[in-house]
Amino acid sequence: MPRKPALRVITINLNGIRAAARRGGLDWLHAAAPQVICMQEVRATDAQVAETLAGTPFETWHVAHTEAPQLGRAGVAVLNAQPFAAVRDHVRIDDVDGLGRWIEVDIESPLGPLTVVSVYIHTGEANTPKQVEKYAFLEGMDARLKSLASRATRTGREVLVCGDFNVAHHEVDIKNWKGNRESAGFLPEERAYLDRWFAKQWVDLGRTLGGPGPGPYTWWSWRGRGFDTDGGWRIDYQVATPRLAARAQTATVGKAPTYAERWSDHAPLVVDFA
Repeated sequence: MPRKPALRVITINLNGIRAAARRGGLDWLHAAAPQVICMQEVRATDAQVAETLAGTPFETWHVAHTEAPQLGRAGVAVLNAQPFAAVRDHVRIDDVDGLGRWIEVDIESPLGPLTVVSVYIHTGEANTPKQVEKYAFLEGMDARLKSLASRATRTGREVLVCGDFNVAHHEVDIKNWKGNRESAGFLPEERAYLDRWFAKQWVDLGRTLGGPGPGPYTWWSWRGRGFDTDGGWRIDYQVATPRLAARAQTATVGKAPTYAERWSDHAPLVVDFA
């Protein structure tokens, strides 16, 4: 029998926590037995999050959540079975703070002191103001990642950044890469940020543990037959500092068996650490 991991972390874009709960998403997450869950596109107020979790196995979990300025949009959260040592939803970066797209927590984990981030990068739209906003966020995120990596080196507090990056890194990360070379999510300027992050300071666990590809993908449109033909994108990530990455054992994508059993347009990315 496989040994139980010291730590299991799941990241998932919920496409709305209330909708995901109605479709069985919270049941799936409970059955997966994580210690930490990172959520994106929560699309709810603090009160609505509490109401949705009430009466579920997560009712007693500790929740760090930041809302988006626009109701029903964005929103990120981290759920942890144990109390947080600290919660930060403002990191003094104008294009990151206050958007409901970044939250970081400090926890005492079985692996030692750990900072966990849940992030939801803009979808963007090529050659529009939406893409300008996306690049501004990526610049802000770049600055924060440098700060977190430096702190990890200095203090030994490792960092795990989880979320929907809305960028497919390489051709193996998107089924129809030829048809999307000029689309947001696969533009060279976006992918360059991931090139820089993964060159030295950060490890892309989904790729290093998920094989050479193509895939495994984490997002498929609700429309068309993309889910059935596995015409997806790998845009959901767990990214770790190198010492933490060395303890990661497996990374798996919890794709639903059938279209009818989907509870989000994304699939959970599950990483186990020894």
